[in-house]
Amino acid sequence: MTRVAISRDMLRWAQDRSQLDLEDLRLRFAKLPEWEAGDIQPTLKQLEKFAKAVHVPIGYLFLPEPPEEQIPIPDFRTFDNREVRKPSPNLLDMLYHCQERQAWYKEFAQVSRQEPREFIGSLTMAMNPVNAAEEIRTCIGFDLETRQESNTWEEALRLIIKLADQAGVLVMVSGVVLSNNTRKLDPQEFRGFALADPLAPLVFINGSDSKSGQMFTLAHELAHLWLNSSGISNVSGRSLDGFPREEVWCNAVAAELLVPMSAFRPALREDETLDQVKSRLSRMFKVSTLVILRRLLDAEWFSRAAFEQAWQQEKARLREIAGRSSGGGDFYRTTVSRVSRRFTQALVVSTLEGQTLYRDAFRMLGVAKTETFNNLGREVGVMM
Repeated sequence: MTRVAISRDMLRWAQDRSQLDLEDLRLRFAKLPEWEAGDIQPTLKQLEKFAKAVHVPIGYLFLPEPPEEQIPIPDFRTFDNREVRKPSPNLLDMLYHCQERQAWYKEFAQVSRQEPREFIGSLTMAMNPVNAAEEIRTCIGFDLETRQESNTWEEALRLIIKLADQAGVLVMVSGVVLSNNTRKLDPQEFRGFALADPLAPLVFINGSDSKSGQMFTLAHELAHLWLNSSGISNVSGRSLDGFPREEVWCNAVAAELLVPMSAFRPALREDETLDQVKSRLSRMFKVSTLVILRRLLDAEWFSRAAFEQAWQQEKARLREIAGRSSGGGDFYRTTVSRVSRRFTQALVVSTLEGQTLYRDAFRMLGVAKTETFNNLGREVGVMM
């Protein structure tokens, strides 16, 4: 039986990094206190299981001291210059997976001679958010007339994802790390991030967030791409100030993209209650009632205090509705949404042509079987 020498500092660092409950870990690894005390060393097999449980590459545990892990892109989650908590392994792993996918797609785009996306870096924060939103709206085609084809704002969310994908943006929506349903992403930690690149612009949306939150996050992250700015965000439609200047600007652009004020003000009526106006305008603009509340505040329809109260009440109502819903949806559509239709199509074609190994394709798609891979190819229309 081979035992390996691991320092107590590395064991404790791995536990802290995991953000898992210490008592739960000790239930799973009864010898953990003895490993920490140095009374006994774990076997290699035990250490492998421990590393997997705390989501740490096993090689890290052999380092002489804990590594300095930095988020590989700018972190816009700071609020009033307060430092945010350390990134969880789930957030870091999701970032690394998306960077791997982006790097793969960039190489694919180069080989297939795709043109760079001209919209990347086409805006600056000196531009008025109204004009900036119009640039994005025109580019992807998400105007008021187009979204009228949607019956609900949930359908409009799927529409804007589709339009962004057609414009060349890899839009990935997932609430878990890859396909691991035990590793749920926390919307309180982050709502999304943007990875800007002229050939492979990517937006990731935390699928654990509410559907209403996801629409605003996508609009917000698109604004980051048009600035040619990568970064991780945690703002919502409610956020107006206190965040870095770039986040405030992107929020203003997102609100204008989803609900143009030039169309919003004329639609207001003096004889309606709050419930009536938010319900009617949500149907009219095909956005969530939370976005409507934000625009009502922008239009000075009510006070900031009234907005805050209405926001909390509406969030509670939407949470209750979401809690009553059931079903996980179609597996293949869900898998495609996690990695984007554009990325899935490219990866399946490249694999079938022998340019990418099935092993690598399976890893990037988060699947394990050839049958699943083939069905995904059929789902995105590149296999019969």
